[in-house]
Amino acid sequence: MGVRKIQLFSGGVFHVYTRSIGELRVFNNPQDFIRMREILHYYKKENYSHFLELTPQFQEKIINEDSPQYVEIISYCLMPTHLHLILYQSQEPGISKYMEKVLKSYALYFNKKNRRKGPVWAGRFSNVLVENDEQLLHLTRYIHLNPVTAYLVEKPEDWEFSSYQEYVGKEKEKLCSWENFIEINPEWYVKFVEERKDYQRELEKIKHLLPEEV
Repeated sequence: MGVRKIQLFSGGVFHVYTRSIGELRVFNNPQDFIRMREILHYYKKENYSHFLELTPQFQEKIINEDSPQYVEIISYCLMPTHLHLILYQSQEPGISKYMEKVLKSYALYFNKKNRRKGPVWAGRFSNVLVENDEQLLHLTRYIHLNPVTAYLVEKPEDWEFSSYQEYVGKEKEKLCSWENFIEINPEWYVKFVEERKDYQRELEKIKHLLPEEV
């Protein structure tokens, strides 16, 4: 996996991605995917570090607090061996702190559940700056098509563990705040994503000829 390509800065939007070590399947069942999605939600604010240990009443209180938010999640996709995020850094050291907590928290959960020791992730995360709205739009499509490209599902809406259903208005519990960064008509977006499906699968077949990416 490559190193981070540009210094993180507040007010920037970044494609953040990381892989498991040695292609280890870190998400093996719906419970694992849901756990990571919960972690992604809870650590957007620094005071969520012990969220899972709290009673439901205190959890609700924390969710409703107007405390500083270090990142905003624009889009995400969880895959069996890796994850993609598009993050906006609200304040420093937002993304670095966020990813450190997210990856450490899931690694502790995974190792305890599977009675194993050792690293779960292949080093630090990588990131690429998203420079404009057009790039952001196409990147969301690329991320949402990942499960289709990997032949895990035939349609992006069939994959429960990405933000696609949020984008097309089918998800009630939202993790992302993409509306603050990109304007999308759900009906148009479905067509926009679907028209790229076959091409992205063909591109995957020659991926070994391209610069390394997750």
